[in-house]
Amino acid sequence: MIATVKTSSGGKKEIADVALRLAPARRRSGETVQEFAFRRLRHAIMTGRFPPGLAVTIRGLAALLGVSAMPVREAMRRLVAERALDLLDNRRVRVPEMTPARFEALFSARILLECEAARQALPHITNASLAELRRLDAAADEVFAKGDVERTIEANFAFHRHLYSQAPSDALTPLIESIWLQIGPFMRAALKGATVYNRADRHAEALTAIADRDPAALARAIEADVRDGIGHLTLAVRQEAA
Repeated sequence: MIATVKTSSGGKKEIADVALRLAPARRRSGETVQEFAFRRLRHAIMTGRFPPGLAVTIRGLAALLGVSAMPVREAMRRLVAERALDLLDNRRVRVPEMTPARFEALFSARILLECEAARQALPHITNASLAELRRLDAAADEVFAKGDVERTIEANFAFHRHLYSQAPSDALTPLIESIWLQIGPFMRAALKGATVYNRADRHAEALTAIADRDPAALARAIEADVRDGIGHLTLAVRQEAA
């Protein structure tokens, strides 16, 4: 998906006629048009396809997805409820801007929720689940080595999502994904603009902790994985705010 963004005289980012393009995708079996539109837009926001501050219209998003306005309107309503979008009027929404205070609050929430989700999941991780986590970690390493920012974000989320989903309740995952939605747009923009971004293999540390059945070590690995990006991204947020 390629963004074609114009800036108004007031300095606001607005969507152009056909502002964004997504890779072709089909509706899943049994998936309604409304569910398809929501899933595609949610994924695009979470992986940073929409830059912070960008205003989008129902018409533009409908053209992007190849659907009518009604399912897009419903998807927008749901995404506003998840705080992934800000409502401007009945036809437009905007990707929220990021401030230092909001950014730090979101990352603090990530650490609290994700460490607890990992601890709850650990006793229920089977050998098959551990093998899948290793596969997801290898996939993340591969796209990271290629410098593919969007797929790196996506692969990282896939690893964490699979880990947390092993908990019997899985009540924390929706809360965690809500935070991912709110930080996704800025994370991609910040990482793409970085000249140097060091990534320690915290996933490998987490995998070792899982194999050792060590909840404290697993929580430390997850916290370190979240914190590794904070220094660089916090600086980027403060520069953006300035």
